[in-house]
Amino acid sequence: MRLYLSSFRLGNKPEEFIKLLKGGRRVAVIVNAMDFLEADQRKENLTQEIERLRTLGLDYNEVDLRDYFGKDGEDLRKTLSQYDAVWMRGGNCFILRRALRQSKADEIIIDLVSNDVLVYAGYSAGIDMLIPSLHGAELVDEPNLVPKGYDSEIVWESLNLLSYAVAPHYKSDHPESADIDRSVQYMIDNHIPFIALRDGEAIVIEGNKQKIVG
Repeated sequence: MRLYLSSFRLGNKPEEFIKLLKGGRRVAVIVNAMDFLEADQRKENLTQEIERLRTLGLDYNEVDLRDYFGKDGEDLRKTLSQYDAVWMRGGNCFILRRALRQSKADEIIIDLVSNDVLVYAGYSAGIDMLIPSLHGAELVDEPNLVPKGYDSEIVWESLNLLSYAVAPHYKSDHPESADIDRSVQYMIDNHIPFIALRDGEAIVIEGNKQKIVG
């Protein structure tokens, strides 16, 4: 399993992401965490995300999970299997979690990442997809924000590829930093293991090796 989990954007050590790719260049960019935005604003966010990845010399395409809602997952599996990595942009974690479930990307990603077919990378809400549960995330993100085409049910359980929670933007110059302090206190009060990341930092996991860089 290879993971590059940044607090914000590419982080200060994007070369660590490049190392995990082992020569691969093809990246599936998923920005469904921003589906609450108007179409032009969403497009602008996608363009910015792609521009950042372009600086790393990577090949990229958006994979819009909405195109796979209500399907059996086979087309999405074929699509993601063509890539070396998936890049999950931050945004609203509850929307992104719904998108993963409605497209069956959650099952597919667990399989491809666990079997080391795909590198999982991303930041903020993208990290939240891997933790055991989204309980506490409602202190930061609005769980009842439901874009068109999305199920209204809140999905609290996450993919559980990590055995601990992660608090991004901790003590950082980020508009969510104060809310993250509340989330950290929630985890302390409820005895939830967690790692707090400052913007610029990232968790890098390769097999049984784990380190924090940045």
